[in-house]
Amino acid sequence: MDLTKLSRISMKHLITLHVMLDTLSVTVSAERLCLSPSSVSKTLSQLRDNLNDELFYRHGNVLIATPLAKRLAPSVQQMINDMNQIMNQDVFNPAQYQGRYSIAMRESTFELLAAKLCAHILTVAPNIHLDIYNKDNIGFDGLTNGSLDFIILPHDLSQPTHIDENLIWETLVNDEMVCLMHPNHPLTSQAHLSLEDYLRFGHIGISDTDLNTPFFDILLAQQAKKRHVPISVADFGSAAMMCHHSELLFTCSHSWATQAKQAQGLAIKPLPIEYGSVAYSVVWHRQSMNDPALRWLFEQILLCRPEIIR
Repeated sequence: MDLTKLSRISMKHLITLHVMLDTLSVTVSAERLCLSPSSVSKTLSQLRDNLNDELFYRHGNVLIATPLAKRLAPSVQQMINDMNQIMNQDVFNPAQYQGRYSIAMRESTFELLAAKLCAHILTVAPNIHLDIYNKDNIGFDGLTNGSLDFIILPHDLSQPTHIDENLIWETLVNDEMVCLMHPNHPLTSQAHLSLEDYLRFGHIGISDTDLNTPFFDILLAQQAKKRHVPISVADFGSAAMMCHHSELLFTCSHSWATQAKQAQGLAIKPLPIEYGSVAYSVVWHRQSMNDPALRWLFEQILLCRPEIIR
């Protein structure tokens, strides 16, 4: 162990690196740390010299973290969490906490959880700042590099969740899938959809680069069948709007279909095949639970879990 070399790196350096990885901006990092941009730049320069790495480089108008900086992110976050526990031995007090939380959600989760969760947190912890991102903009990589605290999303329970062994998945609520269609769609007159009718019409798909092919499509492939998906969109709301203006079908969460404003007026039909289990889950990095503030936030997410309407 080279104690002389280690002594050149302080918590100031680690905190600056952590915030820079989150913001990718010297100016924004300076504002968050209540420092001048020149002070942040000086600290980064010292850290670059000590680590013999550029850490961040400019690509056009955007700062990009180097592979080493990204690799250091989880360890740096853990060291900051450990030091925070040493410095704050008292019981966590949400009413006095002035930190920041970051959560990413799929658009459908906004409808079911965001408003209730935000109202509750701001009531019991009025001094915190809550950043809520769209999962399409910041995904599971955000959990591993420390720029994101939690992700909440709907998914097939049958899909593998081993995206990263350090990510923990907790089911908030179990759900089921249904088929949405225009109220005057030719299939609305049928009490139960047949698989042939379901496959006869085009479908709207949901794009997700992190998760695998939906289990329903896997079941169809096992029967040598396939949905025709002429359109894929990023979120449930956009898909519902397409249903309002076309004969395309949309397979989605029953909870979302019964509560989302975009789905109001659409017909809801049970699926013509046994789909399996689906759920809304919260995902976090295992190191996050070392932070009392994040443990508290996790408890609030569980407390505000969506209510299923049948």
